Amino acid sequence: MRNLPQKIENPEISIFPVMSNLCKKHDAINLAQGFPGFSADKDLLDLIDFYTKKGFNQYAPLMGDDDLRKVITKHHSDLYSTQYNYQSECIIVAGATQGIYTALTTIISKGDEVIIIEPAYDCYAPSIQMIGGKAVPIEMEKGSYSIDWQKVRSRCNSNTVGIIVNNPHNPTGKILLEDDLIQLEKIVLDYDLFVIADEVYEHITFDGKPHLSIGTRSKLRERAFLIYSFGKTYHITGWRVGCVFAPESLMQKFVFYHQFQIYAINTPIQKALAEYSQNASNHEYLSTFFEQKRDLFLKHLEGSKFKPLQSQGTYFILLDYSDISSQTDREFSEFLIKYFGVGSIPISVFFTSKRQDQVLRFCFAKTDEEIIAGGEILKKVK
Repeated sequence: MRNLPQKIENPEISIFPVMSNLCKKHDAINLAQGFPGFSADKDLLDLIDFYTKKGFNQYAPLMGDDDLRKVITKHHSDLYSTQYNYQSECIIVAGATQGIYTALTTIISKGDEVIIIEPAYDCYAPSIQMIGGKAVPIEMEKGSYSIDWQKVRSRCNSNTVGIIVNNPHNPTGKILLEDDLIQLEKIVLDYDLFVIADEVYEHITFDGKPHLSIGTRSKLRERAFLIYSFGKTYHITGWRVGCVFAPESLMQKFVFYHQFQIYAINTPIQKALAEYSQNASNHEYLSTFFEQKRDLFLKHLEGSKFKPLQSQGTYFILLDYSDISSQTDREFSEFLIKYFGVGSIPISVFFTSKRQDQVLRFCFAKTDEEIIAGGEILKKVK
């Protein structure tokens, strides 16, 4: 039998199931994988039941339910003053990861380069490689986790077709400021690039800082695929539903590839989300909700030897353990699970170079009981 092709350089199993399985094996508090430790709103769950029993169980339209696209396009316009046509510039996808993959498929020809900002979510580089492109990693500055835009510019060339920007940023919790968007825009225009904007944590920013969508700048919007996730917004990560906005000229090609990957997304879920999303209050509380959970975690870490880094958004925070251990982050994260019963994610896995910053990512999208227990345990680590 012939060998199967290897499409990814140095293929590895995703860190998320690895650490979650280790947490399960050792009965540890799972602050590793980024899924909520609490249920979705009962009203939303009831709507699924309602629309299923109503008979909405066949294929949805290719680009998604009209009512759902209409309401989320209005929300986007209200938030960011964008003017997308819900019929031709908005599509429902099978989660943000599929949206990112299809956007990459849309822009990449064999040998093309796409810039990713590292530490980067672990689907970016493999997706680029599977499509036949080359991922070009640019590392954030150690400690500050800011983006050196001159470094980004220096890596652009005639083969560069795009850049993936994640804002708010997983795993660092950083958000982009106005100057970041200005610098990005200059590079994108100078090198004629497309932008894939992973904005799944758009509703989760802290300390009064707003989320600045790529779509707020018209020249970027003309070249951008904006990727969003209902899973992150409504605590339904297992439903795998997201959406993408893009100008019609880009969306037409996106839809062409989408139809051969997934075709249509779960119909009763779309119907339920269309009704539930009409009430903006169902997501407007998220920043306050998760900021309180962040602060609760920080409160119960007081007195520990871990040094928290600032989390400006998402539901993750990085903890520096350099005063505790000289182990690699992978070794130390496994040590915490096995001997202290708390799970985390080593962020070296999000660097192509496997850079060791001696920080771990912890998720605080959990019950208050889990957050308190996790913080109190970590205080005991010396």
